[in-house]
Amino acid sequence: MEDSSLTTFFRAILPPLGLLEAKALSNCSKNPSPQSRGGWGVEEGACALPPSPRHQPPPSLLPSPPPPRPSLPPPLSPSLHELPRNARTAQHPSPPTSQPAPGCFPSPGTPTMRPLWLLMALLALSQALPFEQKGFWDFTLDDGMLMMNDEEASGADTTSGAPDLDSLPPTFSAICPFGCHCHLRVVQCSDLGLKTVPKEISPDTTLLDLQNNDISELRKDDFKGLQHLYALVLVNNKISKIHEKAFSPLRKLQKLYISKNHLVEIPPNLPSSLVELRIHDNRIRKVPKGVFSGLRNMNCIEMGGNPLENSGFEPGAFDGLKLNYLRISEAKLTGIPKDLPETLNELHLDHNKIQAIELEDLLRYSKLYRLGLGHNQIRMIENGSLSFLPTLRELHLDNNKLSRVPAGLPDLKLLQVVYLHSNNITKVGVNDFCPVGFGVKRAYYNGISLFNNPVPYWEVQPATFRCVTDRLAIQFGNYKK
Repeated sequence: MEDSSLTTFFRAILPPLGLLEAKALSNCSKNPSPQSRGGWGVEEGACALPPSPRHQPPPSLLPSPPPPRPSLPPPLSPSLHELPRNARTAQHPSPPTSQPAPGCFPSPGTPTMRPLWLLMALLALSQALPFEQKGFWDFTLDDGMLMMNDEEASGADTTSGAPDLDSLPPTFSAICPFGCHCHLRVVQCSDLGLKTVPKEISPDTTLLDLQNNDISELRKDDFKGLQHLYALVLVNNKISKIHEKAFSPLRKLQKLYISKNHLVEIPPNLPSSLVELRIHDNRIRKVPKGVFSGLRNMNCIEMGGNPLENSGFEPGAFDGLKLNYLRISEAKLTGIPKDLPETLNELHLDHNKIQAIELEDLLRYSKLYRLGLGHNQIRMIENGSLSFLPTLRELHLDNNKLSRVPAGLPDLKLLQVVYLHSNNITKVGVNDFCPVGFGVKRAYYNGISLFNNPVPYWEVQPATFRCVTDRLAIQFGNYKK
């Protein structure tokens, strides 16, 4: 390593040397001493600083100079250090290689100083603080967990936060299944081709990631001893059978992700602590009564992508639940289910086969603020159907077969977003969106999409959108037959 590189390195890691020594090191190669300008008066890289006790390392740390090379003849003249000061400038001997000039800070490149610099570097590095993880979810965020970043996870905002790690016992860092990654009570065993749930999982684990494996069955004792588990990820396996007591040890489980498996029924005896259940993309055809009994903390269920029909929901299937979020998209529904929880804030029924919305279909869902009915076959919305949704803020009716704007939109004082694109709407009336009079609507529209409809937009009167915040919030045109 060159002297200049060593100088930069030690200036960064050795603050105890002080400002004077750092300046001396950086100026050695730029401003040589008067002796070095006229010849090799002092060693290259040394400085003509006045003697200082700080510049002289303890004699006990300096090794004895190495013996002269046997192949070199002895010098013909005495050493430069033995000459008087006024005689040094008259001499031009070869540069010395073993001792620095008196009163100068030794160059880090000299053989005599290398052990000392190494010792001082080790002492400085020993003062570094250990790495400290700031939060429970740091590891999962860095890894980009699929289920946390799902675009359909808007209902997760209503769930509770991460567990209080301070109340947990000390971590058993030495316990980690073979091939898995274990860090801060997170055990990641994804993409390993596992056939079963691995053993030797630390009992203080709070998040267990088993997605993208070949697990086909959950047995009775697979999760034994994991009483602190907070989230369990089993997405994209081949699970078709779950023992009725498989989840019994999971007394603190709040999030269960078991989507993209081969389940034909909702698992029985789910933990009573469960807050969020994602079980979409399975083979479930029936939701029996009592399957969710005892789940008083549950507020989010994602069960789309299952071949569910309206007849598959037994009466009372959702009794006792206080859900905020429910998605049954990509199923085989022909109408809005009438026995869903009354507490719903979000209901997503996209990509089904719903053909109409009758008067009493939305009667019990007065707390909805987001309703998704896009990509269905809706031709008719009965007058007065939307009047049961006084708090509605967002309505998705795109990609249906509507021939006109649904009646009742002006009465929804909090409605801000309406998706009506890709329908068969041919006319837009001046009062289809905004109520008559000023100050009636409490929230103006932020978005109205009408593109891909056979409506002559040049015939729409400007007053039609008098309660829209900005003209850019209106989307017209681009109709293709």
